[in-house]
Order: sequence, then C-alpha cells, then structure tokens
Amino acid sequence: MPLHPDFPRDPYVILEPEIRWYPGDDQFGELGLMHLLPPLVHKIRHEVKAWRDLGYLGASRTTRALLRWWFQVEHIIAQADGTASRFRWYFAQREAVESAIWLFEVAKARDPHSLMRFDSSGAVSRNMFLADWTRYVLKLATGAGKTKVMSLLMTWSYFHKLYEPESELSTNFLVVAPNIIVLDRLRLDFEGARVFFDDPLLPDNGHEGQNWQDDFQLTVHIQDEIGHVGKQGNLFLSNIHRVFEGQTEAPSFDDEDTTDYFLGPKPVTKTTDSLVDLSQIVREVDDLVVLNDEAHHIHEENAWFRAIEDIALKLRQKGRALSAQFDLSATPKHGNGAIFVETVSDYPLVEAIRQGVVKTPVVPDDASRARLNIRQSSEFVERFRDYLHLGYLEWKKSFDELSRVGKKPVMFVMTDDTRNCDAVSDHLQKTYREFAGGTLVIHTKRNGDISESATAQTQKELQKLRAESREIDLPENPTKAIVSVMMLREGWDVQNVTAIVGLRAYSTDAGILPEQTIGRGLRRMFRGADVQEKVSVVGTPKFMEFVESIRNEGVELEVRPMGERAPAFGPMVVEVDRDNPDKNIDRLDVELPVMKARLEREYKNVGQIDPMTMPSRTFALRTFSEEEQRDIVFKQVDDESFSHVTRLDGDIAPTPQNVIGFFVNAIRRDARLVSGFDILYGKLKAFVGERLFGRHVDLEDRNVLRNLSIPEVTQAIRDAFRNAINALIVVDRGDARIQTTRKLSAVGPTMVARQDEYRPKKSVFNRVVGDSSLELDFAASLDQFPDVASFARNSARIAFKIEYQATDGRIADYFPDFIVKTGYREVWIVETKGRIDIEDAPKWRRLVQWCEDATNAGKVVYRPLFVPEAEWKTSRFASFAEAAAAFGGRHP
Repeated sequence: MPLHPDFPRDPYVILEPEIRWYPGDDQFGELGLMHLLPPLVHKIRHEVKAWRDLGYLGASRTTRALLRWWFQVEHIIAQADGTASRFRWYFAQREAVESAIWLFEVAKARDPHSLMRFDSSGAVSRNMFLADWTRYVLKLATGAGKTKVMSLLMTWSYFHKLYEPESELSTNFLVVAPNIIVLDRLRLDFEGARVFFDDPLLPDNGHEGQNWQDDFQLTVHIQDEIGHVGKQGNLFLSNIHRVFEGQTEAPSFDDEDTTDYFLGPKPVTKTTDSLVDLSQIVREVDDLVVLNDEAHHIHEENAWFRAIEDIALKLRQKGRALSAQFDLSATPKHGNGAIFVETVSDYPLVEAIRQGVVKTPVVPDDASRARLNIRQSSEFVERFRDYLHLGYLEWKKSFDELSRVGKKPVMFVMTDDTRNCDAVSDHLQKTYREFAGGTLVIHTKRNGDISESATAQTQKELQKLRAESREIDLPENPTKAIVSVMMLREGWDVQNVTAIVGLRAYSTDAGILPEQTIGRGLRRMFRGADVQEKVSVVGTPKFMEFVESIRNEGVELEVRPMGERAPAFGPMVVEVDRDNPDKNIDRLDVELPVMKARLEREYKNVGQIDPMTMPSRTFALRTFSEEEQRDIVFKQVDDESFSHVTRLDGDIAPTPQNVIGFFVNAIRRDARLVSGFDILYGKLKAFVGERLFGRHVDLEDRNVLRNLSIPEVTQAIRDAFRNAINALIVVDRGDARIQTTRKLSAVGPTMVARQDEYRPKKSVFNRVVGDSSLELDFAASLDQFPDVASFARNSARIAFKIEYQATDGRIADYFPDFIVKTGYREVWIVETKGRIDIEDAPKWRRLVQWCEDATNAGKVVYRPLFVPEAEWKTSRFASFAEAAAAFGGRHP
C-alpha cells in the first residue's frame, strides 16, 4: 500500500499516526502482520502523541525540561566561518526518544507483561520476548540518524539519574558495536564526549532551574583504552567481542555459532597490550544502560545476547538491575523475517525515502531490462557483461555530473564467490579506464561480515579495510568501485554509492533482507541540501526479483529507462559553460562589485540598552495562591501561544537567577547573539525588578516569578529586548565603498535538484533553474532581446547578496533574481515577483540604495527593475528597453 497522500516530505514536521505507512489488508498473506509492522507500535504512537499534545504530562520535571529544550527551543549553532545555522532533530529521531521515555517513565512498561498491553495484532505472547529486563527496540531506516537517538537517550538517562531522587536509570553507559568498522564510526561521535557538545544536547545553565552543562561529567572509555572508572559518569564504547565471556578454544568457521570467527574472540586476560576485560569492568558499576547499535545481530541463542544477559545477572546479584537496554536497527528482524516484538517505534524505509532522508532507489524499466542478456559462457564476467556495462553507464552519468562539484561517485558490485569477485575487479580495471587502479575487492564470508580474526595477515587486511571505510568517500581516495562477495554489512556507511550491480541471487532463507542488500547505497552524499538523490540498482533477474520484494514494505522503487541514450536523473550541476563552443565566456562575463556592507551589527551597543526607558508594555502584578505558584504554563510549539496549565504535585523552588538566566538565553537566541550574557542579565534583572510591573518588585518572591510565566508577560519581555537590541546593534555606516569585484566566470559549480531548466545562449552558465515558471520564461525572453548582452539567474552560489534590515529588525541577506547586462557600462538588477510578502518592501528599498551606491562608487551604471508576474504574462515586449520602460517606477 502506498503512503498516505497527506504524508509530508519535510522530515522535521510532526507525523500524525493516522498517516503513517500501513501495508494494507491484501499484503498480510504469508508475510503476516509481524513481518511488516511491529505489533506494539500503533498503540504506542497514539499514546505518545496524546502525551506530547499534553505537554509531556506525567513525566518528571527533568524529562519535561529536556524534551522542551530539545524539541521546542530553536537552536542556532555558530559555524567556523562566523555564520550560524539552525539545528533540528528529525521527527523520526524525536519520536523514537519520546516513545522510549514515555514507556519507561510514564507508562512504566518495563517488562514483557506490561508491554504486551500495547499489542495490536492479538498474536503476541510472553515467550516472544527476548529479555526479562527493560528492553526497547527502536527501528529507524538506514541514514535516519541512530547515533543521534543514542546520544539523546544517554543525555536523558544521565540527568534523570542525577536530578530525580528515585531514578532507576543510570549515568553509566555501555555502547556496543557489532564490528570494528562500526566502532570506528561511533568513535568519531563519542570520543571525548564530542557529540554532547557539538549538538545542543545539554541545555543552557539555568534552563528550568538546573546547571546542566556544569553538572554533565562523563568519562569516555573506548575499547581497551580504559581510564579511571568511577561509580557514575562512564561511557564504555566497545566492539561486542570485548564483552563476551572467555573462550577456551579458538573459534572456527565450522562452529555452529560463527560470531567469534567473524568478529574475533574476546581477550580472556589482561595483558601488556592493554587488552582489558571490559566485561569485568562494566560489572563493577552499580547501574548501567546498554545501547546496541545495529542490534539486529542480537538473538537469544547468540553470544551477544548472552553477554548482556550475564551483565544483567551480575547486577542482580549485587541487588541492582540493568536500568534499560536500547537496541537500534534499521532491520530488527529474526532470520524468518519477523520483526523483533520489543520494537516500540518505527521509521520505515518507505517514509525515509519520501522525506529525502535517504536516496531513492531507481530500477530499470522493462525496455531497459529487455536489452540485457545472460550470455552463454563458462566465464562469470562474460555471462554478466551486459549487467556490468549497464551499471558502469549509470555510474558514469553520475560521475560526469558530480565530479564537477568535488564528489566521487562509487559503484558497488556483488558477486557469488571470491574467485568471481577477483575476476570482476580485473574486468572493470581492464575495460574502463576510470576503474584502473581504483577498484577495491572485499572478500566476505557467509553472512557478509568481514573477518576480524587475530592472524597477522588478516589484521593487516582489516586495518586497510578500516581505513577504506573511513576514507572511500574522499575525492582524493582512488577507489571508484567496490567488488564484494556479498552485500556489505553495517559500518560501511559509504555515502557516495550511486550504482549497485547485483550478480547473484538472494533469498530471505539466507538471513539477508532486501533493505540490507541496497542499504549501503542509501546514505546521502549531500546531507542538508535540497536535492533528491538517487541510486541506480541493476542486476540479474533473480537479484532484481529479490530487491523488488521490498515493495511489500511499501517502498516505492522508481522505474526509469537506463542505458546509453537514457536521460540522466538525480541531482544536476550548474556551472560556467566553458565547454560550449558557441559561447564566448569573456564577452558574456559580468563583473559585479562587492560593496562594503552599510548595515552592520555593533554588539558593544548592547550595553547602551536602557531598561527603564525602552518601549515596552507594563503589567499589573497578579496574586497567585500557593497552589497556583506551582503551576507550569505550557505554550504551543509553533507560535508560543497559550496551550494549557499543569499543576505539579511536588514542590518546585525556582530562583531569580535561573528564571532571569532562562530569559537571557531566549533573548540571545532571538537576536542571534553568541555572547553578552552578563550584560543582558543585569539589564533584564533591572527591567523585571523595576519596570515590567510598573513598580519595584522583589525577585525573590515566588509570586513575582510565577507572574513571569504568564504568556503575555513572557512575550512582552522577549519583544521589548529583541526590538531594543536590534535598534541598537543594527547600524547604517553609510559606507558605499567597493571592496573588490567578482566575475561570474569565477563562480564554481554547484549541485541543484533535477528540475525544469532553460539552456541559455547569453549566459556564462550552462543552465538556468528557477523557483517558478516565471523565472524560466523571463530568462528565455532575455535570450531573445536584441539589447541584452548577457544575463545570469542569481543564486547563493553566485553570492551576489545585499544585506538589509528585515521587518523583525535583524540583518538578513537578499538575493535579487537576475543580473542583466545591456551595455559595456550598464547593468540592471531585476527582481521578478509573483506573490508579494511583507519582506519585499524593505528588500526593494535596499536594492535601490545599493544600485545608487554602486553606481556612484564605480564606472558602471546599476539600475533596479521590479517585474510583477501578472503584468509580465499579459505583455509582449520586443526588447529589454521596452520592458524597463513599462515597469520603471514599479515597486512592491
């Protein structure tokens, strides 16, 4: 069943339970409900939605404070280049965290019996649950950010244990990876507790009465690098074999359980090589939370589960308990395809593809497949030559496009045994010059894992593969094709795969899932960019049949023509059209002035704010009862309007320092200030104490502090200070100097989403892409006007921007639509417009001023022109001069 028609493409918006993917009754059949949907998730989603809508009612004060900080406060992160960007967690990440927290803290569903009440299938029984301790499985599609979910859960557990007197959680964490390559990836985030400070996980000191950043003290121990282990505040990051019980015999490929053979045996004693028995260390702490990455490896019969079970038993022997186990996986399924019954949240691949969190898989249409033949030959490569060539052609299209923006696409080929793997590698390098010296062969075993055994030769090879897994996406890395006996398992999070070629058959009987088969190609290359990325999947009929079985899970595989003459798809590049023999780039070039900014932010002026005279509303001080003083006022997330009031049962004791500090940080975020806390704190304290209520008030009085949570009062404080700050720090210097100039021909290539385009004759660029048909139509007209020498559609890549003061007082950037050269010393800056919005008037005034300044400062005349869509579409002009005459004097 396809996704609901109202399912949004924005991965940040809250998803309503009613529009989530559902397979449809016709798909149950042999697959069964538990092969397609986690049986507990439907009811949990509805419960969590109701809880979210009620402002997290029933959760502890610490939990509510954290959830509000993470998901309701706007986070502006300063960048190294001095700019700032907005940080948000995907809703899928938020929902996973909320589900685990709600179950643990509010529903108190911490054992199989209590979880069973959320069963929607009627088929769940107690013996389906793997553990008798608290275990939640969180299902997130590949590339949806499982590591960020882990960091959110650890932050919650840490502060809950620290601040809540009866907390059953922990400040000690064991993060377990299935192999050394996944461990390397996790190390990048957790070493030195980096992720907790890079992401806005820790609230500002003073947020809802706690000193979060000062109180967060976490020691990170990675693999055998064990430092001092205290009773609290430890994060152990380990490969799973470091946690196994000791082995008395060397593992063998013939073992019934080959985990140790593939992952390597656990060291059994401490040695001078620092092979520390981590399993013993984690048993020495009094409480522990376990987080398993790629947790589909955990089965009741394997050593991974038994290791965790042993930790739980050791804690019970000490009169303690394993606080919780959080398992994260894109495919938490048993060998028979059934989803782990403990799964409590689900962000399936079908939803991740729709929202652009991962690439869209594209398969060849029937006509393209009809041209492929399995040739009659005893040679593996010769039999599948057509498939390899089609994969190459698809890869080559992406390579020709993406290499222009510094990206190096990768092709991934799956074969059936090591001998044929080597043969394919040899064929690629001899047949295609791009792959010569750029093909990596990876020999895997039965399940796609790479051996981590201790032989010197294997360790040498493993170190090479570990380096390749980290570096293969780098442009300077020579690898352009990977050939493997099987699909690559987790840890190989290569982002640059644009073509997958499958030359072997798969079946679910082998414990391989179709989403795992294409999973290595789903991670995005351009994270955060507004482009739809795609990965071509081609292969033998049996391989494609297996891959396309993923449609049972709602995944919509895009079907397109492929081959030599098929059009390219995926992102495209806009660049200077130097290879076009019909263009004289020097004649078409435009040299634009880079003006000294007239408007600047003078941060030192914040000290000039006079809290006693700045414009503001004043309020009569209301008197609240003792009970009302414990009220917590909730606001809507989107517009901060009043939602409801919840009265706490326990006592709270907010201090004026914490309350004032909270407002200061909110005001700093509003004004995009990265400093000035001390100055604003004094100003705000004076404002509240002497001005806000029309008389002096005692900030130690809890009734006064309760007045500050009235929505109208809160908003008045933030409005008054934001306006005062913007009025003081935004200064017009009156400076109209030209600092330097920049030619359009110097603009580098950039990636854009594939969309409608116009191929211009009078532009240095190869494409014109726009936000509307108006812009493409206008570009086509400019090409025809005899008095236009050249033009360009402006964009962020050209970086022709003009600073202006937005209606909310901040300084913002304005990018005019078109640059039109009509003569050697005449350039028009054109704004085409459909619907007028509130920001258009200040933008236009600033453009007029910029043109005047640039003209006076240089030797070129710059003229502004405003072109309204309605009149443009109903007019016909023979020249640009006619259009300029018709629209001259128009403005928004």
